[in-house]
Amino acid sequence: MKKLKILFQNNEKWAAEKTKQDPNYFKRLAKDQDPHFLWIGCSDSRVPANEIVGLEPGELFVHRNVANICPHTDFNCLSVLEFAVNMVHVEHVIICGHYGCSGVKAAMEDHHLGLVDNWLRNIRDVHARHKEELDAIQDPHLRHNRLVELNVLQQVLNVCHTTIVQEAWANHRSLYIHGWVYDLESGRLKDLNSCFSSLDQVEEVYRIQMKRQH
Repeated sequence: MKKLKILFQNNEKWAAEKTKQDPNYFKRLAKDQDPHFLWIGCSDSRVPANEIVGLEPGELFVHRNVANICPHTDFNCLSVLEFAVNMVHVEHVIICGHYGCSGVKAAMEDHHLGLVDNWLRNIRDVHARHKEELDAIQDPHLRHNRLVELNVLQQVLNVCHTTIVQEAWANHRSLYIHGWVYDLESGRLKDLNSCFSSLDQVEEVYRIQMKRQH
């Protein structure tokens, strides 16, 4: 319980400092949120989304899970995506992985972990799809880093394949889907140059004919 008490003490200090800097900070924040970005990242405690990009509360809509996966069967992730796109009206969706990801590392190994094995199957599929490229990388560290990148690139595609994003594009919404990686050792972000902003960029088999709103 002592550890929990420390959290409340930290909260009091933080709230007092914010109020000292701006007496109306929390009153203004409580009124509404207007973020332009949705961050889909890993649950890893070393990857604090807001801090990495230097944004305050209210400026970044966030969803996190083990290994930043966006499968078409995950209604939690899909609900966040739909809310962010249709209710909050974000303009950018950022899928951000990170080097040193334990989830990706676990997906590269063959031992049994438990329920999470079913979740990490999504990354094993990515591994299988790019096995030749990955097997050609001799350094295990670099091989792991590359799978982190490939996983992000696949999740970008998964997001683009959703009816949520495609409906937004069909209605001429300005919506960009990005793939990034965070480097724990340097604190820097890496843009994987994977940016989708229209249905024309999506492979034809994944395109869904949407009824446009008038």
